[in-house]
Amino acid sequence: MKPTAQLHDLGQSLWLDNITRSLLDDGTLARYIAEDSITGLTSNPSIFDAAIGDSDAYDAAIRAKTQAGLSGESLFTELALEDLRRAADLFWPVFQATDKTDGWVSMEISPLLAADAAGSVSAAKKIHMQAACKNLFVKIPGTAEGISVIEEAIALGIPVNVTLLFSCAQYLAAAQAYMRGIERRIEAGRDPRVGSVASLFISRWDVAANKQLPEALHNRLGIAVGGQTYRAYRELLDSSRWRNLAAAGAQPQRLLWASTGTKDPSASDTLYINAFAAPDTINTMPEKTLQAFADHGKLQGMMAADGGDSDATIAKIAATGVDIAALAARLQDEGAQAFVKSWRQLLQRIADKAVTLDSGAPNHQPQGAVSR
Repeated sequence: MKPTAQLHDLGQSLWLDNITRSLLDDGTLARYIAEDSITGLTSNPSIFDAAIGDSDAYDAAIRAKTQAGLSGESLFTELALEDLRRAADLFWPVFQATDKTDGWVSMEISPLLAADAAGSVSAAKKIHMQAACKNLFVKIPGTAEGISVIEEAIALGIPVNVTLLFSCAQYLAAAQAYMRGIERRIEAGRDPRVGSVASLFISRWDVAANKQLPEALHNRLGIAVGGQTYRAYRELLDSSRWRNLAAAGAQPQRLLWASTGTKDPSASDTLYINAFAAPDTINTMPEKTLQAFADHGKLQGMMAADGGDSDATIAKIAATGVDIAALAARLQDEGAQAFVKSWRQLLQRIADKAVTLDSGAPNHQPQGAVSR
């Protein structure tokens, strides 16, 4: 049995952290579904920046939509939703077979709205309606400003992928927002079943901390933070508050491991896949990581529901002078800034392509999408 199938049988969903029109056109995504147990995917501004900017697969659509009068965010949203609807169709059998638990795709609201709660809610509603796709999450950042947006979106019945979570505390804030939204729906007599995932970013912890740590502690902080968060996730699912919501028909907001591609060339290319093997969770993998795990990955047991040695590891790292809470806040802020940069670069690439395609000049696009 392939390692990816073993993970799936363990109870973990494997999602692809990528989407391009080429993946859809050449059958690669369908092959990942059939052969590597992929049951969903995520996208973000950096992914679409690379997908649209570094290929000609979108040129005909950009030309047609420009001629139809679209530009800027409206043009991009149409391009992205075309891809995501096609992907959602491929995952539809999984969505149905798992009673809407799995088989999702995700679309981000504009990161330029990060400090605008009302604008973010409006954007989430617009994407949800425009997509007309039952298995599409709207991605909303789990920043301090985004917490109220998450609650409101859930209360409105909009499925949400909470993104840019880095710590256990940030995860719990997002989970509380999700539950408040569900409670509001129950009080209003509405269907309490609204899909949601909470995406905890892993590898960026180690990118940031390794240079400050002795080699023995390299690449251990992200795993330790994940261990603490997994424990909190399990405790929340065992809480009386959640059991009451579940009894009313709500479904759990699943914990999703994001940014699981290994960034340290000296570490295993499947480091974060092995470390985060856990039932009732999702691991969304970059293509290279998926291919590596499918080729030579080996399961090494499951994550400890009680967090294992995560507390001890974090204590050792804190003793070296790393301020964990401050680093979590910094990583979230840097992640939000990176998505703003990618968003602006993406819109500029589309605008440049539109002009180039309209003029018939040779098409040349700059490189440099922000890495997730």
